[in-house]
Amino acid sequence: MQRVFWVTAITAALAVGGCSTNKTLTPTGGSRSDGTVEMSYEVTYLEKAEINMEQGRTAAKERCRAWGYSDAQAFGGEKRTCQESNSYGCLRYFVSVTYQCLGGGRPS
Repeated sequence: MQRVFWVTAITAALAVGGCSTNKTLTPTGGSRSDGTVEMSYEVTYLEKAEINMEQGRTAAKERCRAWGYSDAQAFGGEKRTCQESNSYGCLRYFVSVTYQCLGGGRPS
């Protein structure tokens, strides 16, 4: 009975195609000495995340400026880490984008 429920739920989710959801990148880590800022958001398996990468760059740039750098740019792609799963797969992801601080000298 439980299997029928999950098959029905997954089929319904695939039919809907997921909800498009605006996500905001927020600072969750980084290193002043390495000149990196980690920006992240959470997303569930039913959501289709809409990310404003310029908003993320602006927030990372603010952090970099506080450390003595003048700018920031995304460094590579995104890293997805499963935060919650069941036997059918991942239900919730933590997604991180690393930004590299640019310009200026090394902070003192």
